[in-house]
Amino acid sequence: MKHVVITGSTRGIGLGLAREFLKLGCSVTISGRAQENIDQVISELHSDYASDHVFGFACDVRDPDEVQALWDASLDKYGKIDIWINNAGYSGPQIPAWEIEPDNAKEIIETNLLGVINGSIVAVREMIAQGYGALYNMEGMGSDGRIHSGLTYYGTSNSGRHYFNQSLIKETEDTPLIIGTLRPGMVVTDMLTDQYAHRPDDWERDKRIFNILADRVETVTPWMAARILENQKSGIKINWSSRWKILLRFITAPITKRDIFKEPADNPGI
Repeated sequence: MKHVVITGSTRGIGLGLAREFLKLGCSVTISGRAQENIDQVISELHSDYASDHVFGFACDVRDPDEVQALWDASLDKYGKIDIWINNAGYSGPQIPAWEIEPDNAKEIIETNLLGVINGSIVAVREMIAQGYGALYNMEGMGSDGRIHSGLTYYGTSNSGRHYFNQSLIKETEDTPLIIGTLRPGMVVTDMLTDQYAHRPDDWERDKRIFNILADRVETVTPWMAARILENQKSGIKINWSSRWKILLRFITAPITKRDIFKEPADNPGI
């Protein structure tokens, strides 16, 4: 049985991946900043999966000592860590760069970039010591150089993630480790919808694009989890939204008329 640790897994894509790994027979460590959120998720998961397959540990990825504690507690629980996924992320408000409060900008950069660095350093160092392991880092908007107005700090942090990931892949070439990146594309999560909490007009406008490009957590995460488990090659990029898929979505949009916010959760779309 493989053991998977996922940062930022009390909701969204992280929780979706956790559910899929459990379905596939893995044990999973759930992690997030707030212990009460972890307790709630663990309780929910215990209703569907064996209690000894699910473990939770609070961790703020901005603090390297807490990340090390997450590794140690997870290792103590299951005796090994096969896969570590740095998923924790924070987009911040969608406003011009000069309007964001300094503390908020700092939180975005530290969570998204420093958090991945902290998690990767711990995972790589410990996996080299144990002689095996796979590390996957999530990449989002900004990783491929595209710019989205209003998300400057989020995009900047993802651009930094991409460089760090590529460097890490190169630096671990002579080790037994597997290093990969995950690109789930545009997924309907709280990170996306919370941006529009007080902007109903913008929501109605942008929802048309989301209905073309976005997917549900329940659609993307089964595909990603299966490919993570089957992968044996370092340097891989597990990319849900290829350029061809995006192009096809736009071409067929007038015909398909997807409504990602109403269609059944098990409908994979196009």
